[in-house]
Amino acid sequence: MLPVYNPGEDIAMTSIPEIPPTRTKARGAPLIVAFIIFDGVSSLDLSGPLSVFAGASHFLKQQGKHGYECPVVSLGGKKIVTDLGAAFLSQQTSTLARRKIDTLMIPGAMGPMDPVLSDRKLLSWIARQGRRARRLCSICAGGRLLAASGLAEGRRMVTHWAHCAALQEQNPGVKVEEDPIYIEDGPIWSSAGVTAGIDLALALVEQDFGRDLAMAIARQHVVFMKRPGGQSQFSTMLEAQIAGKNTFAKLHEWAIGRLGDRGLNVDQLAGQAGMSPRNFARVYTATTGRTPSKAIEFMRLEEARRLLEDTDKSIDEISDKIGFGSTERMRTTFQRNLKVSPRDYRLRFGCAS
Repeated sequence: MLPVYNPGEDIAMTSIPEIPPTRTKARGAPLIVAFIIFDGVSSLDLSGPLSVFAGASHFLKQQGKHGYECPVVSLGGKKIVTDLGAAFLSQQTSTLARRKIDTLMIPGAMGPMDPVLSDRKLLSWIARQGRRARRLCSICAGGRLLAASGLAEGRRMVTHWAHCAALQEQNPGVKVEEDPIYIEDGPIWSSAGVTAGIDLALALVEQDFGRDLAMAIARQHVVFMKRPGGQSQFSTMLEAQIAGKNTFAKLHEWAIGRLGDRGLNVDQLAGQAGMSPRNFARVYTATTGRTPSKAIEFMRLEEARRLLEDTDKSIDEISDKIGFGSTERMRTTFQRNLKVSPRDYRLRFGCAS
């Protein structure tokens, strides 16, 4: 059964254009979007997309049309405890044996994925059902389960940024991309961290029933239909990318306290580290994976993000305070690394947003 959906004060249905029939072959019945779950599954990986599909079904029902049926299944057909301690009542996977699965959804877990990845029965079931389904989709770390089934070989995929390296290492035949919110590569769909499952579900609804319905659901959920930028802007990836922070921790602290100095350069860093500029640049790059000048840029970017989020300082003030030199240079740095302008970043994450 579909989860209960209570829209509260409905958007006036007259404001929503007539929704065309689904573009799939199953026009006379709901599309079956099955979720396979397991102990420790991420609640939001599951509830976010379920809410999108329930919203689509709600709007379609108002027009006398079929939407989605979303069975939540597990190998044992039991009460599954999520990462938050709440439980979902699941059906046994065998209930889908004679049913046509349109889309198979694979959520992830916020905790360690190794126990799930070692479940051969689960992987075998995903592989069998994935071959039957029109679409096979992963949410967050669920991308590692999808890839482990063998069905994503040669495909492009994304997962939560913290799992990208493991996904690539364990599945060398998969083309892992770290930044997209979601990726569609043929029948294989994958999404980035946690809430990106909502973005993916909206894209699936758009493919099935058109943009107007997907936009109506996005408005109802107060989310972007297609959010700007990639997942790096919604994570702490940038700090994590300053590797070698133990080796150069004191140097980083020293540099962060002097970001407003536009003359901060490799020579100054080398002198503080007690090394020649040439040797310092070589050691620093080998240790952290990036040049000293690029590290300074990332430090300034992180500080700019903090000031945009936590203060009402103008963009000009921020640019001057942390040594970018000009608002144009700061804007270019944001666009290159986060795919979003400083202004749009503040609109999304600022204290007044």
